[in-house]
Amino acid sequence: MFDAWPPAPIRTERLVLRESAARDRAAFIELFASPEVGAYVGGSRPRDELERSVPEVPGRRPGLFVVELDGAMIGMITLDPRDAERPGHVRPEAGEAELGYLFLPRAWGSGYAAEACAAALGWFAGTHPGEPVVLSTQTANERALRLALKLGFTEVERYEEYGAEQWFGVWSR
Repeated sequence: MFDAWPPAPIRTERLVLRESAARDRAAFIELFASPEVGAYVGGSRPRDELERSVPEVPGRRPGLFVVELDGAMIGMITLDPRDAERPGHVRPEAGEAELGYLFLPRAWGSGYAAEACAAALGWFAGTHPGEPVVLSTQTANERALRLALKLGFTEVERYEEYGAEQWFGVWSR
């Protein structure tokens, strides 16, 4: 999906979206160990397991941006090909870019997710003109639904997955 990775850091009014670095390891562990963060994405993971398994430089792969505020990681954004085996697609061959994000609870409620996701979507639209971006979230996750609508995602369908009703939407510039 990405020919050249990582892109140059993306700067917004308050944030920097960049490639992962070794200094982000503790924040990645905190993110995946957080019960609040894990509430709608399959649950949190035990901190001791994460301490053993998270690599020195976590998340260094195409499609993953670390979101940084004042020099520290507060979250992450992913743009990954949507698995063809999962329900929810907007084109027959599947593989659409799927937006995902996780932010530390202390960063919630300040508009950082909206700012960072909008920047990532803008970057993607510039590098992949005309390509759709999709997003899915549990309908019970009201904050994520509000953000999806604020970002300009339009509902395509709802379906059952992971034991919960899912909202599936598409974004087009």
